[in-house]
Amino acid sequence: MAFDRNYDAKVRAAAFEWLSRRVSMHGEVLSRDLLARGFELDERRIPLVGPQGIFKPAVMEVPLSITTAPNGPYDDAFGYDNLLRYRYRGTDPQHRDNVGLRFAMQNNLPLAYFHGLVRGKYLAMWPVYVVRDQPEYLAFSIAVDDAKQLDIFSEAHQATGAVADIRRGYVTTTAVRRLHPSAFRERVLRAYRHQCAFCRLRHGELLDAAHIIPDAEPEGQPIVSNGLSLCRLHHATFDRFFVGVRPDGIIEVRSDILSEFDGPTLQHAIQGLHDQPIAVPRKPAERPSVDLLAERYDRFLEVAAAI
Repeated sequence: MAFDRNYDAKVRAAAFEWLSRRVSMHGEVLSRDLLARGFELDERRIPLVGPQGIFKPAVMEVPLSITTAPNGPYDDAFGYDNLLRYRYRGTDPQHRDNVGLRFAMQNNLPLAYFHGLVRGKYLAMWPVYVVRDQPEYLAFSIAVDDAKQLDIFSEAHQATGAVADIRRGYVTTTAVRRLHPSAFRERVLRAYRHQCAFCRLRHGELLDAAHIIPDAEPEGQPIVSNGLSLCRLHHATFDRFFVGVRPDGIIEVRSDILSEFDGPTLQHAIQGLHDQPIAVPRKPAERPSVDLLAERYDRFLEVAAAI
């Protein structure tokens, strides 16, 4: 393998910088179209994903990224140690993609990892490292590391041993915890056609997936029927019981809020919701659970009665 470490580091550094900028603009969930377009370096277009999960751009000799497709054919999962078990390409350990990831492991090269949440949407993580090869399971183990610790042009990024293992274990555990809320958000927003259920705002960067029953409670499962797509303002008003949603999907504004005089934002953005229906998903199975709405509405009435 003709491997130019300096050029490889240049491409990886440019890719990670591009990812950092895109995440700062769009959030940590990126579209496949954006990742497939990639970026330009030295007048060459460098995509970050391709048809296969282990992806090597044409300008490189070693894979740059790995991708887990939502509901894909490969059984990728996080193990008991919270490391990602990333399946081989096929069943041949000597397939060129598997050889490429093995080379990345042996040379401690950082990669980007894109975890599919819903079709066309990926949670971006970087840098990640291949830390173990398990041919008996046809899988690699992948750890996430702290991007702030990465200095790709120095030997520092090649640090291994107990300190690096502890840091990567902590960062990987933290990354795993982001997966479920991110997946819940993407599923809810997609069901609601990327609009606020209260005001119909369609700017995705300003939308949240609000739980009807909080996720800290046993009934607060991260499923679409326990979610509402809400803009940041209306998420806060819902969480703080300024407004409630009846089981029939009609919004109620708390009586003390209705009687306030506090300018046009309160008047139009909150008071104007009173007696209006929420927008609901097209698929009946994705619509808010009537039972969960009823439980939440009872809590709203309790708060309203106490004020």
